[in-house]
Amino acid sequence: MASGNLTHLTEFILRGVSDRPDLQMPLFFVFLVIYGLTVAGNLGIITLTSVDSQLQTPMYFFLRHLAIINLGDSTVIAPKMLVNFLASKKTISYYGCAAQLGGFLVFIVGEIFMLAAMAYDRYVAICNPLLYMVVVSPQICLLLVSLIYLYSLTTALTVSSCVFSVSYCSSNIIDHFYCDNVPLLALSCSDTYIPETVVFTSAGTNLFFSMIIVLTSYFHIVLAILRIRSSEGRQKAFSTCASHMMAVTVFYGTLLFMYLQPGTNHSLDTDKMASVFYTLVIPMLNPLIYSLRNKDVKGALHRIWKNLHKPPV
Repeated sequence: MASGNLTHLTEFILRGVSDRPDLQMPLFFVFLVIYGLTVAGNLGIITLTSVDSQLQTPMYFFLRHLAIINLGDSTVIAPKMLVNFLASKKTISYYGCAAQLGGFLVFIVGEIFMLAAMAYDRYVAICNPLLYMVVVSPQICLLLVSLIYLYSLTTALTVSSCVFSVSYCSSNIIDHFYCDNVPLLALSCSDTYIPETVVFTSAGTNLFFSMIIVLTSYFHIVLAILRIRSSEGRQKAFSTCASHMMAVTVFYGTLLFMYLQPGTNHSLDTDKMASVFYTLVIPMLNPLIYSLRNKDVKGALHRIWKNLHKPPV
């Protein structure tokens, strides 16, 4: 038996989205397409918001970092998942598993608070437009993003250290497609009370505080929009935050669906589907949500396309 925080395990086996052999190849191609679109979409947003002079505003600064986070989140999970669809033995090393959990936590916590920062940015833009460039100055944007990354890293190190401080003995089959807290702790052969408390307290606290920021910001945004007399003015104000509202609804809706299920209905299969959504599908959708109805992004794409096809002088 393992004692203290020693372990006999050197690797884990990931069961994946499905253990049906006939589904491995179809699922491989489905998730290959999803990951390909995620990489292309988010690299596109990062490139556009970096090179286009008209997208150098706080809103697009935060959007660039959301794209970096979405790209990181899916890259921590998708490549190993894709390899495992084709492998006969779906293993991940002990330290590889710890690194994957840590990376996932960095990016998921980062996304939670980046969406909150973007909600605050929209609140200032609509409710205090005259103070916008003072309140959300480049220095404050940089400070906010730096604090989000620092907090995400600290949370990831703390939580993953707790999860890997317990003993793992004979059972090494993780009923998931990546190394996640709950399925890992379910395999432990030692007391998991403290790590479980840390995991759920951390998740609950992060979700609660970020949602308070988002809901407070949008409450004031809705009040401000309702006070606008002209329907054209209302429509213009609403269009500046419609994309973010959609992204927030999809992301928080998925997380709340997972966390607010009653214990009797809670299953790892439901968790897997929700996890597929917020680790792989949402990072693919976000670039589409922010670009399809966005005149600034479409304009930037058009300008870059024109520059690329400009005849040499």
